Amino acid sequence: MISRLLVILLLFCSGFSVAAEEIKTKTSPEVMSAGSMVQVLGGLLLVVALIFVISWLMRRVSGITVGHGGKLKVLAGIPLGPRDRLVLVKVGDKQILLGASPGRINTLHVFDEPVIEDSDEPASDFAQKLQEIVKRGGAS
Repeated sequence: MISRLLVILLLFCSGFSVAAEEIKTKTSPEVMSAGSMVQVLGGLLLVVALIFVISWLMRRVSGITVGHGGKLKVLAGIPLGPRDRLVLVKVGDKQILLGASPGRINTLHVFDEPVIEDSDEPASDFAQKLQEIVKRGGAS
């Protein structure tokens, strides 16, 4: 087993040495032409654009519920520290308050009646404050 690995390693390394020897024997090094520079830059731009498109798609798709038909939903969350959070989760008809830490999730309380009304697009505090400012600005 070890002898086979050594043979494979030697063949692999010898391939590199042959390739290195071929590079050394070339008399005139080829300079990158303008066409190859354009091709390299085009490929680079394509990869960067692909990264941005995939990240945009991931943000758009992350709101879609798949597999559970919307029966499980995170309604709210509050950070308690750099690693700990309180999370309010809707499971069926019940709302559950969870304490989440790295490596551990504890059920703190199960609410029989909803604490927060469930909506498709929950407005953040910033959105609510902005709406209040806009309403006050239009009234004065």
